Amino acid sequence: MLSVAIIGRPNVGKSTLFNRLVGKKLAIVHDMPGVTRDRKMAPAKFRDLELQLIDTAGYEYSTTDNMESRMWKQTQMAIAEADVCLFLFDARAGVQPYDELFADLVRQTHKPVILLANKCEGKKHEDGIYEAYKLGLGEPIPFSAEHGLGFEDLYTYLTETEEEKNKKEAEKQQAKTLGQIPEDFSVEEANKRPIQLAFVGRPNVGKSTLVNALLNDERMLTGPEAGMTRDAITTSWQWKGRKFNLVDTAGLRRQSKVTNSLEKMSVESTKYAADMAQVVVLVLDADAVLEKQDLTIARRVIDEGRALVIAVNKWDIANRKEALDKLNYKLMTSLTQVAGVPTVTISALKKEGLDKLMSAVLKVYDRWNTRIPTAPLNKWFADVQEQNPAPLGKNKRRIKLKFITQAKSRPPSFFIFSSNPEGLPDSYLRYLTNSLRDTFNLGGVPIRITVRKSDNPYAEDK
Repeated sequence: MLSVAIIGRPNVGKSTLFNRLVGKKLAIVHDMPGVTRDRKMAPAKFRDLELQLIDTAGYEYSTTDNMESRMWKQTQMAIAEADVCLFLFDARAGVQPYDELFADLVRQTHKPVILLANKCEGKKHEDGIYEAYKLGLGEPIPFSAEHGLGFEDLYTYLTETEEEKNKKEAEKQQAKTLGQIPEDFSVEEANKRPIQLAFVGRPNVGKSTLVNALLNDERMLTGPEAGMTRDAITTSWQWKGRKFNLVDTAGLRRQSKVTNSLEKMSVESTKYAADMAQVVVLVLDADAVLEKQDLTIARRVIDEGRALVIAVNKWDIANRKEALDKLNYKLMTSLTQVAGVPTVTISALKKEGLDKLMSAVLKVYDRWNTRIPTAPLNKWFADVQEQNPAPLGKNKRRIKLKFITQAKSRPPSFFIFSSNPEGLPDSYLRYLTNSLRDTFNLGGVPIRITVRKSDNPYAEDK
């Protein structure tokens, strides 16, 4: 089902379109502006498309805590929930200042937008359509919610949007299965592509301040209040000739403390950004390093196959010995899935330690991309089994591990072939993983090993 938010300034025909698509007069329609105040939601069937429609209040800008500001917050939530926005403006009246202001705000959300030049019945709309190009929302569709004009074009655009949504969902699922980054290009080509670098952590640990420090610009909104960042914000950047996409994310609290829908959406946005990143920087507060929620975040990053760097922020005001002792203890006892995670102490506010941080990011990114040649890999494999042979299997016979090959990088993933892999304990796989990490310098990145049964070449075909 496609979630569709109908947005625009007051009295441009949003509720009329809502009622027409739903097939019922669920929303009040009146010439007086501001009749709609809350989000109104209803399912709709538009030919073969299943839609969840959201009618919104017209934009009423206000900086104070009054009804207009609360109406706008409802509209913001509708936009955040939607897969696509239908942006209506009155073609007869032309583009108004509120239209331009609204368009600026919608563009910042990076949501797909279909621009509808409403009230195009009659002959007084052509100038308004031409004006609409300056909104920067693409080509306007001549439209009339009341008389049914432009619905064919609307259906085409919505169909394309649904196809794109399904494609992205499929890519996301494939990414989780295969490690996200395709491997059909060379190392040289990979180095030309921006590195997806996400900054995650609990609220108010300094993620936005850190991104601003790297950019040397007050690009991200910061402040002492927790929860300043609500959506994942991506910014292009270069460091020593390497291209990056820096992703600032909302703070992640314990799930039990997340109650309102806006924060839930922020959490999902952060999780998605981390899943799609190549390197994730977990930002910690030096006065509270690797708390339970930090460990939860770190384990998710590892489970998703991302490279991990830990940045201990606010180092300029920290009790350094206490913080280091606690950090090292937590790394040894509570984050055993990935040994050798690069840890850098920084002060985002004073811009200290930033070069060390970025050097660690590049180093762990290269490890994440590591591909080990077959010959040294199998020499290591023979040596490690000689030092500590595989145990007995379920049939009381020693499990024979024949050879190993690297299936992919990003993260480094390996297949081990055996004639009788049944019963190989997890402890032995951990032994192989740790030895592999130490031998080939793969600290800070997840390593995936899968044991497969090798075919018997002398077995008769059946």
